[in-house]
Amino acid sequence: MDRKRRRLVAALGAGTALSVTGCGGSGGSSAGPVNTPTPNQPGPVTPPPEEAPRVRFEHGVASGDPLADRVILWTRVTPQGEDSDIAVTVTVASDPALNSVVARYDVRASAAHDFCVKVDATGLQADRWYYYRFAVGDQLSPIGRTRTFPAAGDFIDRARFAVVSCANYPYGFFSVYRAVANHSDLDFVLHLGDYVYEYGPGEYGDFPERDPNPPYEMISLADYRARHAQYKTDEDLQAVHLQFPMIAVWDDHESADNSWRDGAANHDPLTEGDWRTRKQASEQAYFEWMPIRPRQSGDTSTIYRRFQFGDLMDLIMLDTRLEGRDEQLDLPLDPARNSEDRHLISATQMDFLLDHLSQSSSQWRFIGQQVMFAQLNIAELPSLDERSAQLRGNLSAINMDQWDGYAADRLTILNHLDDNRIDNVVILTGDIHTSWASEIYRNPSSLLGDLFEKPLAAEFVTPAVTSPGFPEGAAEVAGALIPVVNPHIRYVEAKTRGFILVDLTRERAQGEFYYAQSIESYDLRGQIDSSKTKVVTVNSGSSRIIEDRPVSRPRTLRTALLHPRINDEVVS
Repeated sequence: MDRKRRRLVAALGAGTALSVTGCGGSGGSSAGPVNTPTPNQPGPVTPPPEEAPRVRFEHGVASGDPLADRVILWTRVTPQGEDSDIAVTVTVASDPALNSVVARYDVRASAAHDFCVKVDATGLQADRWYYYRFAVGDQLSPIGRTRTFPAAGDFIDRARFAVVSCANYPYGFFSVYRAVANHSDLDFVLHLGDYVYEYGPGEYGDFPERDPNPPYEMISLADYRARHAQYKTDEDLQAVHLQFPMIAVWDDHESADNSWRDGAANHDPLTEGDWRTRKQASEQAYFEWMPIRPRQSGDTSTIYRRFQFGDLMDLIMLDTRLEGRDEQLDLPLDPARNSEDRHLISATQMDFLLDHLSQSSSQWRFIGQQVMFAQLNIAELPSLDERSAQLRGNLSAINMDQWDGYAADRLTILNHLDDNRIDNVVILTGDIHTSWASEIYRNPSSLLGDLFEKPLAAEFVTPAVTSPGFPEGAAEVAGALIPVVNPHIRYVEAKTRGFILVDLTRERAQGEFYYAQSIESYDLRGQIDSSKTKVVTVNSGSSRIIEDRPVSRPRTLRTALLHPRINDEVVS
C-alpha cells in the first residue's frame, strides 16, 4: 500500500490529521497523410514495394480525441529486421468489412517516434461510426472501431461513456478494461490518468508473470517507451482501444509519483538526473503511444482541451499534474494551502477553464481531471471570518496532493460558477483508487456550512482498474466515518476495483459504479459483481445527488445492432 493511503488508514484509526492521496507507491508518425481525401472520394494510395518489410502489429490499434469531423487513429508497427522507415497505409471505412472506404492515408513509421503511427483522419461525417485498419504490404493490423462526435449545437438526447483510471500492470489482470469493452454501446472511454506506472519489479505490485518492463523504474525515454509498449500488449486493454475512441489525460505515474511542475516525490536528482529531462521524456512517450491530438505540431506538453458532444455535453479536460502545479505541501495544517499564490493549474489554464464554462451553451458541462475536487476532512475546525469559512474545508484537510492543498484555485472556480449562475456541472476524477460521489459547496461543513443551499456542482470519482484501495476492515471504517465528518460526500467505496458508466440524458446525469469480481482470476476477467453496483444521479438544475435509482438500459438499436461487438473477434 502506498505511503499516502497508509497515512489515511492510520489517521482513521487514531483520529488524527494526516495526508492521503491515491495512485502512489514508495507523437505520432513522422509524416502526416500524403493525401487528404474527402469522405466520399478516397485518395490515391501509393503501391507498397514488391517486398514490404516484415512487421508485426503487436500492440493493437487505438483511436482517440474524437471531434465532429475527425478522429486520431493509432498503431505501433514492430519491425522484424532493420529499423529503417516503414510505409504504412491506413484505410477508413463505414462498414466493419472495410468495403465502403471513405479515406486512405499513406504514412511512415520511423524509429524517431518509436515506430508509432498516428493519423488525424479528417473530413469525416459527424455522429458516425467508422472502422479502420493499418497495413504494411499484405500484413494487416486488427480492424478497429471508432466514432465521431455529434456536431456542436446539434440536438442530442443521450450519451454513454465509461470513466477509468489507475491501471497498474503488476497488480493483476485488467479485468475492468474487459468489463468496459463488454459494454459495446458506449460512445467513448474517458481515461483520467495513471495509464502506466513507473515502478520497478516488486515496488508496487507483484502479481505472477506481470513484472514491469523494463525491470527497473522508468526514467529515460527508452524506459517510458518500453513500459507503454508492455501495457499495450495486454489483451483486455487492447479490447477497449479496438472498440471505442479514448479521451485521455495523464496523472502522476506516467512520469513519477506525486509529480508537479518542477519535480516529483519519486524523483531524486542526485541519482535519477534532471527532472525536466525526465518529464519531457515521459511526455514524448505519452504522445507517441497514446491516441491524443497535440494542440499544435510538436507540442507534447499541453493536454488541457475541450470536446463538444452536440448540444448535450461540453467536456473540458484539465492537466492538474504537470502544467502549472506548485509543489505539494507536507503538513495538512499548513495555512499556506489557502494562499492565493499557490496554484494547481496555471493562470492560462484557469482562464481556459473559466472561459469555456461561461461560453458553454450545452445542457451539461463536464470537467475531466485527475485529483479529488471535493473537500476531504478528518476533523471540523471553526472559522473566524467569511473567507476562512469559504476555505474552511481545507483547514482540517488530509490530502495535500488534491484540490484541498490548493484551496484558493478551487474557490476561484466555485465563485465563477456561482457568480455566473453556471449550472449542470459534473466533475469526473481519478487518482485515489476508490469510489466517491460528492456534492460540491464552498463550505460543506456540517455545523457552519451551506449544505442547505443548492450545490454548485457534483463530483464522481472512479475506482481503480487494478491499483489498491484500502485494506479489508479499513475500507469499511472509511466508508462509515468519512461521510459523518464530510456530509457533502454521499457515497464512498474504498477497496474494490471497477469503473463508472456515465449515462447522460437531458434530464439527468447518472453515474453507475460497476465493480469487477476479480482481478486475480483469468477466467473471471470482465465479470461484474452485480451485488456491489451503485447508482448515483444528478437531476438537471439541481446538482444534488440522488442514490439508488435503477441502472440505465443499454442501447439496442443505434450501436449494438448496427455496429456489433468486435472486441472478442476481429471482423474480417
